[in-house]
Parts: sequence; structure tokens; C-alpha cells
Amino acid sequence: MSNLVTHNAAALQALMSETIFTSGAEALFSQPNGADEILALPQETSTAAEEFVYTGDKSTGILFILRYPSYPYFSPQAEEAFVKTIGALKLTLANVAVVNLANAQNPNDFKRIMTFFEPKKITLLGVEPSSLNLPAIGHNAYMKGRIATVFNTFSFEEMFADVEKKKLFWNEFKTFIST
Repeated sequence: MSNLVTHNAAALQALMSETIFTSGAEALFSQPNGADEILALPQETSTAAEEFVYTGDKSTGILFILRYPSYPYFSPQAEEAFVKTIGALKLTLANVAVVNLANAQNPNDFKRIMTFFEPKKITLLGVEPSSLNLPAIGHNAYMKGRIATVFNTFSFEEMFADVEKKKLFWNEFKTFIST
């Protein structure tokens, strides 16, 4: 017998009825009524019906989009800076949504992002707007759409390397979030 290896939680749900824990972020839990449901481990919010792996709460309408291939979301240093930054504006990791487009399960499609998250405010942290087929948006500038406003800025690593970028980001970000 060969080992079945998959990272697709929906496939596991279809094949298994027991509780399964993976080394990744998702786990499959059997419900007492026999209806299996995919629930995420702490800090992940993803279900079988959802096509994105993200952390936080998408219902608040505040979405951060990043692309960190080496980390689930942020590097440890960037996460600390992110938490402090949003904390200064009375936000937490629990009341914003963060999606990493470097995760192979996350579609790199702006229309699908809009449909799934239904955000009102989107911050691109080091993600070029053109990679999402958006019009050009300068750094530390925003574009107001019919449904959401998109703020384009640098990644935290870029801001760590250049204090001026950090200052420019902070001044515009405060305005963006408070409006």
C-alpha cells in the first residue's frame, strides 16, 4: 500500500471521516451529526467552501494583501511591525484580514479577491498593482473604486531598509484607515 499525500483539505474531507491533523494550517474535523467541516487551526480562517487561505476576520472589510514566499504571512520582524502599526490605529490581527498571495492555494485574481473578501479598504503591502491587473497606483497612494479603496505601499522589508519610506507610509496609512 502506498501513502496518500495531499495538501488539499477538500480532498481529505471527501475521503475521510475521522479527525485529521496535518502539518500544515488546516485540519479536518468530524461533526457529531456526520457532516464533516474543514476548520482552520488558530489564526487561520478557511473552510471547504472558501477558496482562500487567510488569517483574521474578513467581515470587517479591511484587507491586507502581501506576497511573502518564505513565510505563511509575514517574517517575524515584519509581523511585529505590522501588529504595532495596526495597533496604533485600534486594529488587531483578529479584526483585519491578511492574505498571502505567495500561498499556492490563493488565487492571484483581483475579481475573486473582491468577491470572496468583500473588502472596503485594501492595502497592498509590496504587491504591485499590475500583478493583480489593477491600474498603476503610486507608492503610498490610493485609488478609490466603486466598492473598495486600494492603498498601495511598500513591503515591511522595504520600509525597514528605508526610514523615509516608513514615514511616507505611516502618514498616508493613518489617513487611509481613518476615512
